[in-house]
Amino acid sequence: MHMLSPYRVLDLTTERGLLCGQVLGDLGADVIKIEPPGGAPARRLGPFLDDESHPDRSLYWWAYNRNKRSVTLDIDRPEGRALFRRMASGADFLIESFNPGDMAARGLGYDDLAALNPALVYVSISAFGQEGPKASYADADLIIMAAGGPLMLTGDDDRPPVRLSVPQAYLHASADAAVGALAAHHESVRSGRGQRVDVAAQKSVAMATQSWVLAAPLGSVEIRRMSGGVKIGELDIPLVWPAKDGYIALTFLFGNALGVFSRKLMHYLCERGFCDQATRDKDWIALGDQLASGAEPISEFERVVEIVRSFTRSHTKAELLQFALERGFLMTPITTIEEVVKSPQLESRAYWQSIEHPELGRRILYPGPFAKFSATPIAYRHRPPTVGEHNREVYCGELGLSAAEFVALVEKGIV
Repeated sequence: MHMLSPYRVLDLTTERGLLCGQVLGDLGADVIKIEPPGGAPARRLGPFLDDESHPDRSLYWWAYNRNKRSVTLDIDRPEGRALFRRMASGADFLIESFNPGDMAARGLGYDDLAALNPALVYVSISAFGQEGPKASYADADLIIMAAGGPLMLTGDDDRPPVRLSVPQAYLHASADAAVGALAAHHESVRSGRGQRVDVAAQKSVAMATQSWVLAAPLGSVEIRRMSGGVKIGELDIPLVWPAKDGYIALTFLFGNALGVFSRKLMHYLCERGFCDQATRDKDWIALGDQLASGAEPISEFERVVEIVRSFTRSHTKAELLQFALERGFLMTPITTIEEVVKSPQLESRAYWQSIEHPELGRRILYPGPFAKFSATPIAYRHRPPTVGEHNREVYCGELGLSAAEFVALVEKGIV
């Protein structure tokens, strides 16, 4: 028995919302991924296993569709919509990510389905929400990251902003949608009354990525773009530093909370001969105020930054981590993908999960559960489904279609 095992989810999302259904599936819900005949467009997103472009070998698809079953259904045709309504009448959740108004235009909007199933939790994921002047705007990850604020900080300070290489906007929205779905479901179980959960990716991005940037309109110093760090006023503050074999993240800042760590670092650098005693003994708590008032010139901070940089550049990432652990510095290596996969920390927590793909005759390593539950641990019950893998199981075994009715729907291209 898993936490959500009595409940059924209909997942109509595109690549915008796949993660939401996977979270509910990981928690034990019966998630039915409803795809158009031939398979969802997300199946055509690479990379592909062994570089073979095929709808059942997309690593992107695999990343967000475990613990789901797959059926195919054309909801743009009357017979498909009728079948979908039968499924929705007995479902607990519906997740969709069409453009605002598209589901209602099909007669499958929240009001339409709530009339059939008043307890249904209907989750909509979109770029800017279901209403407002931007509701119908284009919805690419780049657009949402720009509209949400964080794109302002990515890139070099003397060039235009650049996008993050891995799309993230809808992952934040999907996580918010899962939380919203669970809260609404709790209310549905309590009162018998379902509701719509309307998630806007722009708001999810603004909340999750860089809430600090939102402080500028309230009078805070504006944060500006800088490669490997941030600009605060006239001060360039590095957050990424070179190491002998890569890069590290190091917090070298001031004030009561962070200045004590800078002070410890400078004492260590003096011991190692990287700076003199006068540099070591600066007031690292008050230095931020001194720089802001002009009592300490910014050129002096830049001189110290070069001292710290010469120290990090002369050691490997492992050596710097050891120094940090021994002396209490705010410093950690920036890991490569290979280092993440081989991480002893993740291995000790049995993070990576091997899932059997019987259609391939091999096992594939997957990222592990999003959280550990002591009483009802997450289990990977199903590998990501192949296209329409569970059509007969759902339509004939659970909805009660006869074999002849099922074949007729297949021949018409509805299933």
